[in-house]
Amino acid sequence: MTAATNRSGFRRQRGPAGPTVSAGYANNLMQFAIARGARRDELAMYSGIRVEDLEDPDNRVPFPRYVALMTASKQLCGDPSLALHLGAAQDFKELSVVGLICYAAPTMGEALAELNRYGRLVAEVDVPGGDARFQIQPLGGNVWLVDTRRDPDSFPEMTESTWSRFIAETARHFPDAAFAKAVHVTHAAPDHRAEYERVLKVPVTFRSDKNAILIDVSWLSIPLHNPNRYVFGVLSEHADRLLNSLETAKTVRGLVESLLLPVLHKGDVSMEQVAKQLGMGRQSLYRRLTAEHVSYEHLVDDLRRRMALGYLSAKKASVNETAYLVGFSDPSSFSRAFKRWTGASPRRWKASGSPAPAGRKRR
Repeated sequence: MTAATNRSGFRRQRGPAGPTVSAGYANNLMQFAIARGARRDELAMYSGIRVEDLEDPDNRVPFPRYVALMTASKQLCGDPSLALHLGAAQDFKELSVVGLICYAAPTMGEALAELNRYGRLVAEVDVPGGDARFQIQPLGGNVWLVDTRRDPDSFPEMTESTWSRFIAETARHFPDAAFAKAVHVTHAAPDHRAEYERVLKVPVTFRSDKNAILIDVSWLSIPLHNPNRYVFGVLSEHADRLLNSLETAKTVRGLVESLLLPVLHKGDVSMEQVAKQLGMGRQSLYRRLTAEHVSYEHLVDDLRRRMALGYLSAKKASVNETAYLVGFSDPSSFSRAFKRWTGASPRRWKASGSPAPAGRKRR
């Protein structure tokens, strides 16, 4: 990962694909900072996150850019404890499909299990052994809710926002329920340490051997207000599809597509150029794509097909604009390609919303 420092002193991140957070998660931070006086254009410039990247909450944002957004937000808002306030401000269900799934579960303990199941859709973090990130652990005669992510001190703001959200959200919806008795964090006490106990409302221990909340075990049995098995099933199916997409993005094909998306409109982006960006030779890229049973030509063609269908389905771009956006300088060439993909002309497809005319099969 490389970084450049701009004249204001913020580090703007760029680099290859790696861990990500959901656009909904990043947008929550950006909107929170804007509401507290930060300018949208400055946040976008310093973090490298474009506003359009956040339009779909299921999009992915590189994790280093989220870290840069947090750093910029704290400085532009003049609030070193912004992450604590961010976590306490809003319900998890407002940020992600994962929150909606958790709220559709019958009990708090089952909601925690769903959070562990789908949590990577919110933020991809390194958990030793691939185990559940949030674990209930009996230690020293007490019961702890432990965040097991690796190297938490590299980004303590995630600890701040995570524990403040757990505590504040429980207090909002279940004011009479017993939950947090104390909080332990592995990082050193910051200058804003007094804000921890004001926001979290429990004693806080710094430089602990764990990032954890000492809990009342009855918290796990709290029945949630409106469990809905139908909604739970529908949302889970959607989340499963997103998880599959997240895994696909880690393939070489996914990495190539992520590089092509922002330059697809330029037309012919050669395999050599893409291979160079991935730090490999053309033959290496050819072999790795072949191992995934796809050619570079088919990959580009299929990406154009999917993007074209997306633009026309959303009805936000004209046929000619769509042709340009997916890399065709000649609308007639785009029309021929579209008929090959769907069996219909792009204008007919857009007008009817139909994937293909009767009797024709989409390729």
